[in-house]
Amino acid sequence: MYKTTQLIIIFFTITIFHTGHTQTLNASIEDSKTNQPIPYVTVVLSNKKGVITNEEGRFSLSITNSTEKDSLFISCIGYESIATPVLEIKDSIIYMVPKTIELKEVLVSNKNYTAEEIIDLVKDSLDKNYNKDYTKKKIFFRESYHQNLDKTNYTFMKSTIEELNKEFLDSVLRSVPKRDNSYSEILCDLYGNYNRDELKINTLKACRLYDKNSELDITKLEEKFNDIIKKNVKPGSYFKIKSGIFGTKIDAKEMGIADVQKDSIALKKELEERKKREEARKNHYSTWKKNSLSSQFKNLIFMEDSDINVVHKSGRYEFELEDYTYLGDAPVYVLTFEPKRGADYKGKLYVNADDFAIIRIDYENVKNLKNIKLFGISYQENISRGKMIFSKNKANTYDLQFYEKEIGSRAGIDRPLKIIEKNRIVKGKNRQNELYVKLDMAVSNINKYEIVIFDTSPISEAQFVNYTEENKISPIHLNKYDPEFWKGHNIMEPNMAIRDFTAEE
Repeated sequence: MYKTTQLIIIFFTITIFHTGHTQTLNASIEDSKTNQPIPYVTVVLSNKKGVITNEEGRFSLSITNSTEKDSLFISCIGYESIATPVLEIKDSIIYMVPKTIELKEVLVSNKNYTAEEIIDLVKDSLDKNYNKDYTKKKIFFRESYHQNLDKTNYTFMKSTIEELNKEFLDSVLRSVPKRDNSYSEILCDLYGNYNRDELKINTLKACRLYDKNSELDITKLEEKFNDIIKKNVKPGSYFKIKSGIFGTKIDAKEMGIADVQKDSIALKKELEERKKREEARKNHYSTWKKNSLSSQFKNLIFMEDSDINVVHKSGRYEFELEDYTYLGDAPVYVLTFEPKRGADYKGKLYVNADDFAIIRIDYENVKNLKNIKLFGISYQENISRGKMIFSKNKANTYDLQFYEKEIGSRAGIDRPLKIIEKNRIVKGKNRQNELYVKLDMAVSNINKYEIVIFDTSPISEAQFVNYTEENKISPIHLNKYDPEFWKGHNIMEPNMAIRDFTAEE
């Protein structure tokens, strides 16, 4: 089945699916000289609606009531723009021609600016260049989560509970997936500006792509663990957890362990309450996504408290004027930046030479953002990279068009662990049970956020205040990628990893 799908993609990369008057145009964009895919290309239909190519240069555009007058406008920094009637697109691949200019041959406004002067002009123009007013934005938001268990080593030392033996602990490790990938996607209208307290959301459609079996396995394992504890732990017990020189006291119920005196009816009731809490979380899915969007917005390049502080704290970076190119007819400076004075990032800025707006930034960290290592426990935030692309609106200010961010971390533990049961009621020997292991484990995580804004239209403050959120749409669970799910909607095309995702049977 997979090979068949690949053949279909190869031979019919571009297809037209007719449903009434709606067509879906699928294609890929490549460099005419290198034949390499071009990511993050803007593809607009007759200046009305558009999409952006994914990291593999692929895009999908829904076209309603197409006519001979409809044209496709394709633009990307450093390439000749393309304008072509939709009905004339016959090939599976659209090629773009590189467009370069020698910097030394260019004079802008009769003055050659240094990189530092350009950055100063960027800072002076921040407030007027970016639209911070109330708007209604149509947004496609994808979150990707990847977890890898890099090490799962342990040495079994001692257990006074027969069931908590090495075989059981091995089964625990086998139940936890070595790799866990999941994706969530939402198409929504977002009302407000970029501030957390000034946002309202209307969810149009949503899905979650993940393996339910891994959740079920962990739930069954938890129930089994609770059953073992119930049979062996006496009323009035608490647990002493020791790892190296550290120790802490925790009541059994604080560990998420069922109260040892609960009968099966009470345990069933507790599981039902847990299901209700999960349902409540699903009902607040839209709010969760709204808060996630606002967390990304706070890091936009023009926000004063942005973690990507290249502009507001420009003194911490070295800038170099690398190139001069065009985005369509707009002249663009290309500046590179490197850290000095302990700054975190390096990358490129693309600055409009007419109004000194940053229209794109690509960045990545040059060092761990956090690096903690103490008594056998380690934690690093080792990945922070992304890009932002802005487009000019009718008011000659700029709106966010595309946002991508990847953050990654790695945590590890290499130290002994003892879980000791003690009792306040039982007289005599205070220590009841003990589990003692030596751990050597590590886990890494990567979260990726992709935001595409297809349309931004101004609204008044009164319109924002009067809008009432009515989010009754819950995400649809998918066991595998379904190319039909978003049919008729404009989204950012999934990459190969998403297209290949299938939950285990």
